[in-house]
Amino acid sequence: MANPTPTPPKTSSGLHSPTSAKLQEFSTLELAQALAERVTLMETDWHRLKSNRKVRATEQAATALVFLLKNNPEEALLRLQQATGWLDRSLSAPPCPTHGAPKEK
Repeated sequence: MANPTPTPPKTSSGLHSPTSAKLQEFSTLELAQALAERVTLMETDWHRLKSNRKVRATEQAATALVFLLKNNPEEALLRLQQATGWLDRSLSAPPCPTHGAPKEK
């Protein structure tokens, strides 16, 4: 006897997820852009998280994915190299642009 209940789509892990059906409404690029926006370090969090290597690498890797999907492999590679730099500790956070800057009169 046939199963009267439709089977939800499987995710890449093989599990069924109600969320995966909703995500089908969006393009891969839109999903990547949403992820990049979600993980972007906000100005209000910059001082607190500027040296957090996981946060900074995640931000750069997500942005790299957006550039790759936009057919801009050169920029994607630069962002992936920056993500790698955060993870291998060859990159450090720049100083705050408002600290040490000459004050205008």
